[in-house]
Amino acid sequence: MRALSFLVLLGAAVACTGAPAESSAQAARADDAAGRSATISASRRTAITDAVARVAPSVVTVQTEVVQRVQADPFDAFFGARPGTQTSSGLGTGFIIRADGVIVTNAHVVAGATTISVMLRDGTTYPARMIGTDETNDLAVLQVKASGLPTAPLGDSDNLLVGEWAIAIGNPYGFMLGNSEPSVTAGVISGVGRNIVARGDGPSAYFDMIQTDASINPGNSGGPLVSAAGEVVGVNSSIYSTSGGSIGLGFAIPINRARRVAEDLLSHGRVRRPWIGVQLEPPRTQNPRDQIARGALVAAVTPGSPAQRAGIRAGDVILRSRTRAVRNRFDWDAALLDLRVGEQVPLVVRRGGSEVPVTVTIADLPEVSAPKVQVLRELEILTLTPAIRAERGITSLRGALIYRASDRVTAELYLQAGDVIVQINRTPITSAEDASRALDYYSGRGPIRLFFERLGQISSTDFVIR
Repeated sequence: MRALSFLVLLGAAVACTGAPAESSAQAARADDAAGRSATISASRRTAITDAVARVAPSVVTVQTEVVQRVQADPFDAFFGARPGTQTSSGLGTGFIIRADGVIVTNAHVVAGATTISVMLRDGTTYPARMIGTDETNDLAVLQVKASGLPTAPLGDSDNLLVGEWAIAIGNPYGFMLGNSEPSVTAGVISGVGRNIVARGDGPSAYFDMIQTDASINPGNSGGPLVSAAGEVVGVNSSIYSTSGGSIGLGFAIPINRARRVAEDLLSHGRVRRPWIGVQLEPPRTQNPRDQIARGALVAAVTPGSPAQRAGIRAGDVILRSRTRAVRNRFDWDAALLDLRVGEQVPLVVRRGGSEVPVTVTIADLPEVSAPKVQVLRELEILTLTPAIRAERGITSLRGALIYRASDRVTAELYLQAGDVIVQINRTPITSAEDASRALDYYSGRGPIRLFFERLGQISSTDFVIR
């Protein structure tokens, strides 16, 4: 049987039976380490040890609790039992970017959390509040009530060199290793600008990622990827694996993007998603090589959008964004992440046999113009069944088939009859009821990324419902 490769998000969702007590032994170990460091030979110090010493004090453990309502067992309910609650715990990593307690971590580390707390390297624990999340980029910003905290120096992820040292700092398996001090693994920058589209429980898409072979393990999610200069260049997020364990394919979100997301969440309370109003034609082949080489072919331009005002037409092929080459639809999604709302950006498109320069003013992702209830009324969806799969040649095993979509929803959401909704943000869709609940839940919570199957290929569309 061929092994299935998939993307693993590494927020360690482990069951915790209680918060670890702050140990005086930890303080003693820290004092001992300080004393020993004074006697360590200078020849043993390297760029890696110096980088770790610079960043590690800002690394924190993120603890979450999720309280879910559970129905009583039917047999117990017969005898009068009532629904109860179930509490599950999770662990991840984060790092402090401002001395007043602002912390960056992964969105999947804190997803659905009822309560969040943060433990510093010395064992000090603070309750944390959520500033905001960006599920598309898998980033979250937290804040604790404290001042004078150690902060991580942030570097520049745009000038990374393939082959240079990379250091992953985090809390693998949380407190199972006995203390709150972060651990360190080292490797190199294996690649930059990686675009990952994977299927696990549902499809996930990550664009313009940093690849590293520094081991990233469960619990490391949200921790910093550090350069030999002692600067944070990425936020550790996931691994690509055939077994669920690290095989040297780890991925981190570039720190320049994380910085932009954090600034948006702190300044505006939400992430402003760059948008120009083009829909790219999905590939019509299963061959990954052909998908990469196909180009970014514009299938449709939204009326009144920045793209239409700039003169972009259906049938154009996007070749460049500023100086960045766009070779396929994944490159275009990655290029969008580098743009900011309000910027005027030069693009080059191929039209016929000519290259045509255009300038586009980047807009914020538009809201769907109808209230969420109306959106659901204009989408008639059915739970995918084996019979429907066979009849329509659908690849996905589970999902919600769009049986009917209004013209307005097709124009604004780029969804049409025959598409199969398979995931909404990080929520896998297994039925029409799942899709309805997910749209209702995410309405008013920021950008929504909806994944759907069309002609055997997974595509996505972004929108907002207020």
